[in-house]
Amino acid sequence: MRETQFNENDFEQEEREGKAMNQTTIQQPSFAFVAASWAALLAGFAAFLIGLWNAGMQLNEKGYYFTVLVFGLYAAISLQKSVRDRAEGIPVTGIYYGLSWIALLLSIALLVVGLFNATLQLSEKGFYAMSFVLALFGSVAVQKNTRDLQNAKPRYTDAESAPSVQE
Repeated sequence: MRETQFNENDFEQEEREGKAMNQTTIQQPSFAFVAASWAALLAGFAAFLIGLWNAGMQLNEKGYYFTVLVFGLYAAISLQKSVRDRAEGIPVTGIYYGLSWIALLLSIALLVVGLFNATLQLSEKGFYAMSFVLALFGSVAVQKNTRDLQNAKPRYTDAESAPSVQE
């Protein structure tokens, strides 16, 4: 039977390899996914706005639906950011996290109630609902891509490791 001897360098190397395996790396999103995310956001937002522009509603009704759309987009981005912050260990207060969820659910509820009570054809109601959902999805995907692109850039913590700038 052969005895294996370990020295301190072996343990240090295993520890470094273990840390490297446990670390998660954020990959830069592909150009196609970034483009598709922006396309989804712009298509949903533009379709909703074009639908409002062409609708035979009163101006206050159009304002209501526009406000619900903008409120929903803000709430979705805010919620995505707070969820991502928590996942990365960045402190997020419970109040802000809860308010983000409430704001998103409230914007969806306001749209549902507004469409339920609207004197629109069923196909128009479906059009507004689908463009709203597409815009929300696009906004979350764009926010995720923005964060991933930001985290994929090299960061320097001290002046010695940063590349020098020649004048």
